[in-house]
Amino acid sequence: MPDLLQCIHTQLSEINWQLVAQQLTEQSFALTPQIIEPKMCANIEGWYEQDDRFRNTVNMKSYQFGSGEYKYFNYPLDPLLQNIRETFYSHLAPIANHWSKILNLGIHWPDTLQDFLKINALNGQVRPTPLMLKYQQNDYNCLHQDKYGEHYFPFQVLLLLSKPNHDFTGGEFTLVENRPRLQSKVNVVPLEQGQFVIFPNQIGIRTGAKGIYRTQVRHGVSEVRSGHRKALGLIFHDAM
Repeated sequence: MPDLLQCIHTQLSEINWQLVAQQLTEQSFALTPQIIEPKMCANIEGWYEQDDRFRNTVNMKSYQFGSGEYKYFNYPLDPLLQNIRETFYSHLAPIANHWSKILNLGIHWPDTLQDFLKINALNGQVRPTPLMLKYQQNDYNCLHQDKYGEHYFPFQVLLLLSKPNHDFTGGEFTLVENRPRLQSKVNVVPLEQGQFVIFPNQIGIRTGAKGIYRTQVRHGVSEVRSGHRKALGLIFHDAM
């Protein structure tokens, strides 16, 4: 496991993070290479049946979130999940702080995830938010934002564990950007197994004729037409 953790940490660190920042600004999402191998994806999918890993289960239909199910992980997180979460945060925090400066948000996110989670804890946000999502035929996820409290990180990450057009059809990851005085823009993200997508969980930015302006971004999953789809969601702030 230590070798695997170091390998994944290295691959994530070698991503062109300048390009990620550019893509987040230009299209409101960025895709990584296919970092997690199919065998590891299958192993992670198997976690879903291990109840001791999770703090609770949410039936989407019960809350009118869509149709499907997801489970929030318990602390302590699996070392693999913890490593991925910390590594992504360390590279996304500078981008978040750059956006904060551009948009005059007056917020500075710490360099490390642990320091950020300490701020969460001081404000009553102590429940872990990384989650696994499970969809079957006809399931979907309504457009939404994942804030969970006053102190939230502006980006999140999703890892697709199942293989499109093999394990499932449909079920596209979708982003909708609400732009001031313009019609909303929809992005259907071409996500592959073992690939991460990085996206804003509330605010996007665009450059217009009068300079930089902000947009509102929501994300969801289109209806699964056949098969089953599992994904791993990495949210960096904790919940109340």
